[in-house]
Amino acid sequence: MDNRALSTVVEKLLSMGLVLLYIGLVTTTLYGGTVPAYQSAVGAELGDRTLAEATARVEQAIPPDARAVSATVRVSLPETIDGAGYSIRTDGDALVLDHPDPEIGGRTQPLLPDRVDTFEGEWQSGSPTVVAVSGTRGSVTVTLEAER
Repeated sequence: MDNRALSTVVEKLLSMGLVLLYIGLVTTTLYGGTVPAYQSAVGAELGDRTLAEATARVEQAIPPDARAVSATVRVSLPETIDGAGYSIRTDGDALVLDHPDPEIGGRTQPLLPDRVDTFEGEWQSGSPTVVAVSGTRGSVTVTLEAER
């Protein structure tokens, strides 16, 4: 009996099986542990950058000392962070990023002039946002709000 013709077919099938097994293991490893951890780290970094950019835009929105102040500055924010909506709100004299993922978020305090009496409002992701500044020389109000 001569079965030499089958040995080539069996060899090719075993080789393809090993390649498929390797691809399956690599895919499982990446999507089971490495990729989600990387996505979480990227989400936290994007949250930090978003909060830093929002803080900078609030600081830039306040015009120099003048008799009457009325300014509106548009702020561009990402629609989602790590695939979920978020909000940025004021908390006394600080900006706070709230996100459903506890790993993503933060708090920062903008450098506001002494003439700023009121710092209030909230931004929701996914909608156009502005910083509205109004008041007089000695009393300025800074408000985070949706663009009208």
